[in-house]
Amino acid sequence: MRGVNFTAYQKRRALKYWLDEKLPTQKVCQKCKCTERSLWRWKRLYDGTLESLEPKSCRPHTPHPNSHTKEEVEQITRLVKKKPKMSYNEMFGIMRNKYAYKRTYCGFYRYIVKNGLRPQKELEKYVPKPYDTPEMFGTKWQMDVKYVPLECYKGEVIEGERKRFYQYTMIDEATRERFLFPYREVNTSSTMDFVKRAISYFCYAPAIIQTDNGPEFTNNQHKDKEIRKVHGLDLLLNKLQIKHQLIRAYTPRQNGKVERSHRSDQESFYNHLEFKTYDELKKKMLKWNITYNNRPHSSLRDREGKRVWWTPLQKREDLSNLLQEKKEEYEKVRFIRNGKTIRQIYAA
Repeated sequence: MRGVNFTAYQKRRALKYWLDEKLPTQKVCQKCKCTERSLWRWKRLYDGTLESLEPKSCRPHTPHPNSHTKEEVEQITRLVKKKPKMSYNEMFGIMRNKYAYKRTYCGFYRYIVKNGLRPQKELEKYVPKPYDTPEMFGTKWQMDVKYVPLECYKGEVIEGERKRFYQYTMIDEATRERFLFPYREVNTSSTMDFVKRAISYFCYAPAIIQTDNGPEFTNNQHKDKEIRKVHGLDLLLNKLQIKHQLIRAYTPRQNGKVERSHRSDQESFYNHLEFKTYDELKKKMLKWNITYNNRPHSSLRDREGKRVWWTPLQKREDLSNLLQEKKEEYEKVRFIRNGKTIRQIYAA
């Protein structure tokens, strides 16, 4: 195959199939993923030793006919040394006017950079800033949407009807406790309904809800400034006195906790999921939500900062005990009196 470098062992094996075992060239090419032309070339080089089939250098022995001549190399080198601060455009103009340089600007620039005639500035590597994870629950939630894989749906498929399901996810950053709920559509009404269900599940309202810049969460990308402020989620969060925080565009790592939980969903839930109806999906997602919140996680830490294998519910219980001890420091946590169980929320 073009662009593939075969080892000497692979070449000898292909020749054995062809010459010793008398297989047709088509089967040998299909089995070893090579061409018939390559087989004839390897046969000509093979003298019975493995060293004869070792790959050789592809570097040309003679310079390219269109490469820079010695005179042009001397002229460019002299010009760069005399005027190191001159721009590439000015240097190219001098070469064209003074020395009748006939090459393009791209070729001129490429030659200087490739041969290191002018040192290039090294770009600073991006170092992500440490993420400030809150210590108390109810400070910040992360929300996102995940597509339910189409392979999991085993029901009837009617022509013209789109069978697509979506998983809304809400996670508390301090405890890693999550709330999941499936929907048939991704829109503003689904998002608003999910936020209400999440608040009734957690039994407290957060100070901040962090989302990406999807159209189901914000109108931030709209040209009209007035339409940006009319999104239903923003109106709902303003009534509930919750701040809506958006992450930087095309930077999903800022919503890393909910994104990482989606990978756990795929590995432990969707890879083994089969459902035929929307109600069946709700029941199975309810069980998975309970299982996730009751299994230990390695990302949680105790009050001393040491890593502990706690479940999100154990972490929440520990923080609730801390909240009773230090009520003055955590007065902003807003609890809801009439909370519902998770089964009541799914049944609603």
